[in-house]
Amino acid sequence: MANKKINVDLSDSFEKIPVKIFATPQLGSQFVAIEIANLIKEKQRKGEDCILGLATGSTPISLYAELVRMHQQEGLSFKNVITFNLDEYYPLQRKALQSYSSFMHRHLFNHIDIDPENIHIPNGELPKEDVKKHCLKYEQLIEAVGGIDLQILGIGNNGHIGFNEPGSSIFSKTRMVTLDNITRIANAYEFQNISQVPRMAVTMGISTILKAKKILLMAWGMKAPIVAKAAEGFVTEQVPASILQQHNDCTFVIDETASTELTRIKSPWLTGECEWTPQMIKRAVIQMALKTKKPILSLTSHDYNENGLGDLLAEKGEAYEINLQVYYMLRDSITGWPGGKPNAIIPAHPERSEPHPKRCVIFSPHPDDDIISMGGTFMRLHDQGHEVHVGYQTSGNIAVTDEFVTRFLDFAVGFEDLFGIDNQKTKQVLTEAANFLAGKKPNQLDTDEIRAIKGLIRRCEAKATCRYIGLKDENCHFLNLPFYETGAVEKKPMSEADVEITMAFLRKIKPHQIYCAGDLADPHGTHKVCLDVVFESMRRIKAAGDKWVKDCWVWLYKGAWQEWDIADIEMAIPMSPDQIVKKRFGIFIHQSQKDMVPFQGSDSREFWQRAEDRNLNTAKLYADLGLTKYAAMEAFVRWHY
Repeated sequence: MANKKINVDLSDSFEKIPVKIFATPQLGSQFVAIEIANLIKEKQRKGEDCILGLATGSTPISLYAELVRMHQQEGLSFKNVITFNLDEYYPLQRKALQSYSSFMHRHLFNHIDIDPENIHIPNGELPKEDVKKHCLKYEQLIEAVGGIDLQILGIGNNGHIGFNEPGSSIFSKTRMVTLDNITRIANAYEFQNISQVPRMAVTMGISTILKAKKILLMAWGMKAPIVAKAAEGFVTEQVPASILQQHNDCTFVIDETASTELTRIKSPWLTGECEWTPQMIKRAVIQMALKTKKPILSLTSHDYNENGLGDLLAEKGEAYEINLQVYYMLRDSITGWPGGKPNAIIPAHPERSEPHPKRCVIFSPHPDDDIISMGGTFMRLHDQGHEVHVGYQTSGNIAVTDEFVTRFLDFAVGFEDLFGIDNQKTKQVLTEAANFLAGKKPNQLDTDEIRAIKGLIRRCEAKATCRYIGLKDENCHFLNLPFYETGAVEKKPMSEADVEITMAFLRKIKPHQIYCAGDLADPHGTHKVCLDVVFESMRRIKAAGDKWVKDCWVWLYKGAWQEWDIADIEMAIPMSPDQIVKKRFGIFIHQSQKDMVPFQGSDSREFWQRAEDRNLNTAKLYADLGLTKYAAMEAFVRWHY
């Protein structure tokens, strides 16, 4: 969480492409923006045009925001800039909200002084028979201006660059392609559901990309596995980004989360000298145990030497003693008392025994993250007598399908009719909603009334879940943070209003414990903003001198998308088979999120399946390492502020 760039010597790294790692996507984006600005200014001094290749998707949004800031606050001019975008969906109207043409104008072009004639984006609305000619002309336009000076790229989870899917030829040029289903699912967050995601696209080819004089590829968050494969693996058309190893001026710009699978980060002892802190020892020994498929206490000196850990033995002594140290660290992270065990002095326990009971706040970014991500811990906290409050940070209203609106309005009309209540107004709302939804276009935003109804549906499900756990209604708090309320997948940045609402809530409860989503891999970024809001609120409250905050511990859980690395887990809460089933039924209460989940990312499983599989796997990993075999486990990491 440190707000600084990581400086690591690359001389002994396994990376075949230079990789720059920054603490946050914002810092990485600032670096890329400076590179672009310097190039533009250099070309301006020479009286030349600057030819930029641009990317779309969630990755470059913060880059474009920084470029806009540079233009508005520092006077950076784009009058000499000519741009070529990588790709566009096909078929899709340029004015459609999800089109990359709309994206680029919304995030960049509408806010800078670029000549509209200098903007080039593949056309996704041409007749199919004209696309081939259009692609040839696109290539000719790039060549006519002297080629691309700097190409910005993102990377897909399957390694695609642009829309060059696995198997794309290194000699491919701008063309129409069929999108891999993995890509369509990953991009479904931009649309109401997967069926609306176009099956084709027009994209620059790999050959076109490689002709750029300089390439910067950006990757944030959950891209760690594919970043490592592209930067350290073999060159193969099955991982298109790996072909960038053959470019003579390509750099990957990534954040800490996206760096975790690189050898110098995951296994730094293999790249040179390593400082053997307790946490580094824990990570190394766990990796070795999982690789050799041995319990930790069964590892031998031979295992250490065979797995590049001879230096650890030389510095720290016998394998037996190191094994015990790591085993005890893992053992001490397991507890059935997430709020601390009362009347017990356990020095290595993850949580304090006192005070008991504690006031606990669970922050839930969406109205179901509490039960999905930490339902077992939620139940234990309540059952063990703690005062538990849930702060639902957003309304979650865009993640409700249209069918639920008419279903619940039908119920409201029927309910009023059943008890002789005048339902003329309700019938009017139902009729207007039904008419709107019947004629709703794929890229059309819901009306304020329909969004309000969808928010109410999710609010009722959240309250029902809290009652299922045993909480009183007054312990359910709906913060409805303003950043979320755009009616579209794309959200606003964190605002002062978001922080003030959160600070007021925290000061009202004065918790001893806070749980919040530390999942930065949420595909549409809501979790990240919600986490930033909590962090900023806590920092300000601490700076203001509020006494209660000194005794408040913050625990981070992962959302539906991934789990903590076992070496990082500081508190693991076991679950019995009965608790697993109870948690599953709690998730089922969220009927609007069941069966067909809007914006589910690249994972087609339902949320309860993801959560259950993840909890079972965490328990299995502990057992594989030689610890007690539990049915399932939920995991947490502490944030220090």
